[in-house]
Amino acid sequence: MTQLTPEDLISFEEEIAELFKAKKIRTIIHLYSGGEEPMIEIFKTIRPQDYVMCSWRSHYQCLLKGVPREELKAEIVAGRSIALCFPEYRIMSSGIVGGILPIATGIALGIKRRGGDEKVHCFVGDMTAETGIAHECMKYASGHDLPIIWHIEDNGLSVCTDTKKVWGIYDLSIFKDNTKDAKPRATYHQYTPGRYPHAGAGERVQF
Repeated sequence: MTQLTPEDLISFEEEIAELFKAKKIRTIIHLYSGGEEPMIEIFKTIRPQDYVMCSWRSHYQCLLKGVPREELKAEIVAGRSIALCFPEYRIMSSGIVGGILPIATGIALGIKRRGGDEKVHCFVGDMTAETGIAHECMKYASGHDLPIIWHIEDNGLSVCTDTKKVWGIYDLSIFKDNTKDAKPRATYHQYTPGRYPHAGAGERVQF
């Protein structure tokens, strides 16, 4: 896939943040900050024909899947930061918590039924990974041996809430390796959020 550096990704988010603070983007934005290197490593295994499915924070995935920087920026400025979809690049997002998981599962089922060799890569956060819809989709995909890999991005938070405290757990419930027998098949990485909050660019913008 597209060869980008952590600096390339960070500079894009910085540009979007400045546009937001300048009131050029008049809807909510979700910015990445931290976790650039694990994301780049994951995309080394993703092929052009594979599908990438994301939640409301997907700027990095879009860039790494090959969406041109200016095309992506135009969609964000138009107000679609949390629901970026580029079918021609086989990348889709949903602004609904857990909403992308059944879509990803359905695409994987379709691939298997028609004998395709594509894979589905579905990115979810740590809190989404604990929801009922996540466990149902992962269980179904595992039981039917669907060509899907779940990528769990763990920053320890759901907005500003500690994920593990919410559920009263010491660790996430999902399987955290990608060995041959792992069910569900998943990658897992932890990262510390950087300069940007859950939403916005770190300062109040009054329109």
